[in-house]
Amino acid sequence: MTKLKYGLIGHPVKHSLSPAMQNAAFGALGINAEYVLYDIEPENLETFLKNAASSRIAGLNVTIPHKIKAKEYLERRGSLDENARRLGAVNTIKISEDGTLCGYNTDGPGFYRSLIEDLKFEPEGKNVFVLGAGGAARAVVMYLGNGPKNIFISDVDMAKTTDLKAHYKKYFDGNRLAIVDENDFKEKLKASDLLINATPVGMKGSDPSPVDASLLHYGLYVYDLVYNRPSTELVKTATSLKLHASTGAGMLLYQGAIAFEIWTGARAPVAIMKKALREALRNG
Repeated sequence: MTKLKYGLIGHPVKHSLSPAMQNAAFGALGINAEYVLYDIEPENLETFLKNAASSRIAGLNVTIPHKIKAKEYLERRGSLDENARRLGAVNTIKISEDGTLCGYNTDGPGFYRSLIEDLKFEPEGKNVFVLGAGGAARAVVMYLGNGPKNIFISDVDMAKTTDLKAHYKKYFDGNRLAIVDENDFKEKLKASDLLINATPVGMKGSDPSPVDASLLHYGLYVYDLVYNRPSTELVKTATSLKLHASTGAGMLLYQGAIAFEIWTGARAPVAIMKKALREALRNG
């Protein structure tokens, strides 16, 4: 039986932790498949997707900078699930035997599951503060939808916050989402139950916490979407204050597990994937 091919397309992709996680899952379930990395430059994306089926690729994950372009391609040449359509981005593609491509977005569901499983936090009816208004923030905010009582968003680029609010209002109650500027940052964070860092600050070991320790109040839950390091300064600071805090490794795990289930139809071996991910993080 021919070995099935899966992989991650992005540019760059060499530091990805996904192969360790997905290949451990294939091995555990005895699936004859391999997950590899495809470094695809933006101008070559459409050609790659067009030829994916004939290359015997059965499924793909999609990362920066291809998530939006992949969604646009699949609108024309394939299909999209509701999450991908609502978020305006694709992070998972299933390729059927007849060559049909279907795009999904598992970032939001992966984040939500990690929030419940890892942080033990349920956002319904709570106040949520999101730091950043880029692609990661959009995935989180659009999946949370009308669940939280309020969503506060803050970004140094005000155009991004305005764009995110306009997109949110197309699907949900716009009154629930408020743009926060530097004048009401402290007040809105103090009123929040959950802080989500959706900025890149924390990806480098030398990065400081994006939020000063003095602003982290008792009872605040902290979720840092950064996942490429075992911990970040924000998580360390929150933990030192005895707050519940988590990195984005759980989001990476669960979005990958959901993608695995979309591709294979089998239940993902989450414990095995988590162990492989932890080992890759330690060795990375």
